[in-house]
Amino acid sequence: MTDRQRAHVFVSGRVQGVFFRATTRDQAQERDVDGWVKNLPDGRVEAVFEGSEAAVDGMIEWCHEGSPAANVESVEVRWADPEGIEGFEIKR
Repeated sequence: MTDRQRAHVFVSGRVQGVFFRATTRDQAQERDVDGWVKNLPDGRVEAVFEGSEAAVDGMIEWCHEGSPAANVESVEVRWADPEGIEGFEIKR
């Protein structure tokens, strides 16, 4: 697990009410990425991704497009040490 990465991501734009969280969960599960995703009161989506470097990079790249109905304006990434999250959940 030496190549395990953790990215804390904030996505801005039209990203709520467009199945962004559900699609993020599906993409994460396909890539074997652990973490969570949730809506923020300011209209952004916040997510944490933990997994291999390639898988986490793939999730960040995917966030720039998002779900089919989303209109992503920006993606902010903060790197941190992995915390050993298991599974992927949509937080409320």
